[in-house]
Amino acid sequence: MSIALALHVLSVVIWVGGMFFAYMALRPAAAAVLEPSQRLSLWSSVFARFFPWVWASVLLILTSGYWMLFVKLGGMANAPLFVHAMNGLGLIMMAIFVYVYFVPYRHLHDYVLGMRWQEAGRSLAKIRVLIGVNLSIGLITVVVASAGKYFL
Repeated sequence: MSIALALHVLSVVIWVGGMFFAYMALRPAAAAVLEPSQRLSLWSSVFARFFPWVWASVLLILTSGYWMLFVKLGGMANAPLFVHAMNGLGLIMMAIFVYVYFVPYRHLHDYVLGMRWQEAGRSLAKIRVLIGVNLSIGLITVVVASAGKYFL
């Protein structure tokens, strides 16, 4: 159980922490010092490096979480309410990520390669909104996971 929990928490830290850093630190700094074409190229490159870590995190979160849920807790019927909330919020986050990866990120990447800066900017704007939503859900999920048994 301790290994599964450690992998679960580390994966969440990588994903949610990465979104927090990107949204709260990198985004405003890049906007302040880079021209649009440089900023769009930077984001395409950042996502190309970060998203494989997110895929690995998603896989580890799912496998470790469901292992703990079904092997240690005995299934959904025995899980406390906060575990159900954490599971639902996590699945929503994963669905948003899958959409970001396969739609606006793919477009951003293609538009940057083609130097189609206006289209790339629109794709980045969509990604920014969705990452903001996912970051918010992720922070709520961290609170639910860490303190949920006291609230729910």
